[in-house]
Order: sequence, then C-alpha cells, then structure tokens
Amino acid sequence: MICRHVKARCGIYPRSTIQRFPVPDEKVSWAVEYKEYNPVNYTSTSVHGKPWADPDIVDHNFNPKWNSLDGNVNRKSHLGSYAIVNDLPINPIGRTGICGRGVLGRWGPNHAADPIVTRWKLHINGTKETDRINNRPILQFIAIKRSDTGEWALPGGMVEPGENVAITAVREFQEEALNSLSASEEEKLQWKQKFEEFFSRGVKVYSGYVDDPRNTDNSWMETVAYNFHDEDGTKVGALKLNAGDDAVGVQWVDITPDIKLYASHKDIVSEVYKRLIK
Repeated sequence: MICRHVKARCGIYPRSTIQRFPVPDEKVSWAVEYKEYNPVNYTSTSVHGKPWADPDIVDHNFNPKWNSLDGNVNRKSHLGSYAIVNDLPINPIGRTGICGRGVLGRWGPNHAADPIVTRWKLHINGTKETDRINNRPILQFIAIKRSDTGEWALPGGMVEPGENVAITAVREFQEEALNSLSASEEEKLQWKQKFEEFFSRGVKVYSGYVDDPRNTDNSWMETVAYNFHDEDGTKVGALKLNAGDDAVGVQWVDITPDIKLYASHKDIVSEVYKRLIK
C-alpha cells in the first residue's frame, strides 16, 4: 500500500478554523528546501489535560522516550526511526502545513487499529452476486459514518496504553458497529460466544502510516489493520448493525473502484479486496 500524503495537507484543519500553510507536492519532503514554510502551531484545547494525551512539550516533567516503548505508551513508528528536531518528533512522510498536535493526543505516532470485517454479497438464493464489469463476486465490508467529517470509514480506534492491537480492533468494531457500550450483559455474552472463534482468525493486511486529515508536522496517525472475513455469511454477515460510540451510521458497503472513504481507508480496503478476489 502506498501512502500518498494527500489528505494530511488539505485546507482547513479538522474541528477548527485553522488554515494549513500551502505545501505543494514537490515541497512535501523535508529533504527539499522550503524557505517560505511557516505553518501555524496549533494544539486543540480539547486534548489539554486529558488522561489519554501527552502534556505540552514545554512541561518540564514531560520527558518522553522517543522511538521506543515509553512505559505503556508505544512511541515507536511502523516506518522506523523518526527525527527529533528542537525536542519535537518530525512527521516521517513530510510537511503537512501545520505543526503542534492538532486534535491528536500523542506527540509523534498515534497508534490505532482498524478491523475490516468482510462478507460476499449474496442473492436471496445464497449464490454470490457479481459485478457487471468483470463478472467478479462483490465483496462487502462494514463501514461506519464518522460524526466529525460525515465520511464512511473503518470502525477502528485508538490503541490504549499496553493494549494488544488485535484486541483493540475487535473492541472498536463492537463499540462502533454494534453499539456494545449500550448493550446488555446478556447481549455481550451472546456476542462473546458467537465471535470468539471468528475474531481469533484475523489476518493482518497493513501496518504503517495513515494519510489522515488530523496529521501535523509533529503528530500523525499510524494503524494496524486486520481482515476478519465471513466466508459463508453466517457469523457476522447476518448481524443487525447498530452505530455506537462516535459513529452516526453503519452499514455493509460494496467495495468498488470509485469508493470514497476517510483517510487512507480506501487503500486498506483495496488491499483486502485484492487478497480475497482470486
């Protein structure tokens, strides 16, 4: 999967009125001189003092261990070692037009996990539907509609300190696609019994940088994505979906060449499609 670093440079920074400093394609790389570059330093008040967020760099009690496991906080990048300039981690992909943390909690990499839950689209008689262009079976995945941008996305979320990323992926799927936060204990027990085997067979399809609109020069999103495929549609394929947590919608979506998704999610979904369509 190739990260194009496009959405991380677009216009107004999310959940703000802050305009990014223009960064043309040829000026993205830090190796290219850009004397005029003067990005706004912005960290949202929404992350100040939060237990899941870092303090400001100027806090004298804050001494992070960059490029390593810092207690329970993973400050390693999937891309390898990132540079530290003036005590700040530098986005390994390049300039974004804004510095600071934006709305992200961590300086440097902010780790997420994304589950891609898939099934084949079936006719009423149980046979696979095929597309009209190349006569291949249609693969569907569960997508949630984000409340902040209104875009369709994978039902993923942030990895909590010390948490296994595969567990994060399953937890986020249940919270955002099934609304497990509002489910009864009986419903949760039924899900556990039904899903335990299914979600133990996830296949890692991507780990790395995410071209996310929340990225800045000093904070950026990375993810590990797992595919959980329901081959016969009897596990999660027949589930009643229910948007929860920070999702405002959820549905099965056909994977098509012109599909539009949040951040780098289209690239991740396309990788799953290539692996399952043979």
